[in-house]
Amino acid sequence: MYALVDCNNFYASCERVFNPNLQGKPVAILSNNDGCVISRSDEAKALQLPMGAPIFKWKNFCKSNNIHVLSSNYPLYGDMSSRVMNILKQFTPEVEVYSIDEAFLKLVGFTNYNLEDYGLQMRQRILKWTGIPTCVGIAPTKALSKVANKIARKFPKETKGSYVINSDESRIKALKWTKISSIWGVGRGIQKRLEAKGCKTAYDFTKLDSEWVRKTMSITVWKLQKDLQGISKIEMEAPVRKKAIATTRSFDYTYDDINYIKERISTFATICAEKLRRQQSSCHMVMVMLRSDSHKKNVEQHRGSRMVSFPYPTDSSLLISQQAVKAVEILYKKGIKYKKAGVIVTGLVPTDNYQLDLFNAEHPKHKPLMSAIDNLNKKYKDHKIRLGNQDLERTWKMKQERLSPRYTTNINDIIVVK
Repeated sequence: MYALVDCNNFYASCERVFNPNLQGKPVAILSNNDGCVISRSDEAKALQLPMGAPIFKWKNFCKSNNIHVLSSNYPLYGDMSSRVMNILKQFTPEVEVYSIDEAFLKLVGFTNYNLEDYGLQMRQRILKWTGIPTCVGIAPTKALSKVANKIARKFPKETKGSYVINSDESRIKALKWTKISSIWGVGRGIQKRLEAKGCKTAYDFTKLDSEWVRKTMSITVWKLQKDLQGISKIEMEAPVRKKAIATTRSFDYTYDDINYIKERISTFATICAEKLRRQQSSCHMVMVMLRSDSHKKNVEQHRGSRMVSFPYPTDSSLLISQQAVKAVEILYKKGIKYKKAGVIVTGLVPTDNYQLDLFNAEHPKHKPLMSAIDNLNKKYKDHKIRLGNQDLERTWKMKQERLSPRYTTNINDIIVVK
């Protein structure tokens, strides 16, 4: 059996844990630079505030409906997510963290357990230890556990937040209730093709000829169909090394100052290098991207990218940042106001296993230097050690006018009980 544990309105729920005044009130969380709505409480959803709504267009609506609008507090959300996932590992050793707010659990050897009660135990422990509300769906396959989770979320009074699909009867009933557009992994393209075949519900999809699905669609869609039929084909995924690592950000404003842009690119390149070292990889290439504000139609536009190759794989912040800054000098056009920039490192190989070059090699002091910097930053947090061309005040500059304190990751923001 598989369980899917999903945190309800996760970002909004994290804010409510440390600010009880938000309980029962409409809450909306904004994306980077306070752009669009990316998370809503149930109360905000009931007021018809749409997902992805640009806040500058919906500002008056939020004010008139007393919706509490907050900036994204990613350090807080990341820490709370880690706490939830660590609790789930107490219930089974096989946990696949699917996203920041949901995880699959493989339940092996639970034949004599009351799985609905077991799901309630998970939910109650997470709520008691973190304050985050969750829903639990349990079923014989991963796709069906997604369906079960939706039912638990939709009918909280009847299910108490935990629902189990454990018979063919309950499976069919759940699939007939699930619309084709609500199936996990079914995008708009696949949805249109299935609707053209007369599929309105997930149950209709399971009744299609499996050979036709496999030949005319894809092996992935076929596995999904089998999973919904109760035949497990989508297995638990082990953590894998990424094939590319990207750091892209929109600036708080548009900038035409090349020195500012160089500093941002250096910071982004350093972040990529740190991520490389965390997964013990090195890169062969770095790509730098610059983009002006496409929404401003009355000004000159420019977007471009440049790829730089290294003679040997590297995870050094010094080298990656140096080449990324040189790429900016080539890409930059005077007079253009840039709104977005990014760095991508690709051509990744394991740091401890790659083809050596007889005539080119990295400076031998770089690896111990990077290791020392990483250890110091891990110990003292907030990236105390940085390159000389980085902004010493912030990792990146974002517009966060409604930011809540970092209650669990910054000693100065810890709640004081009086």
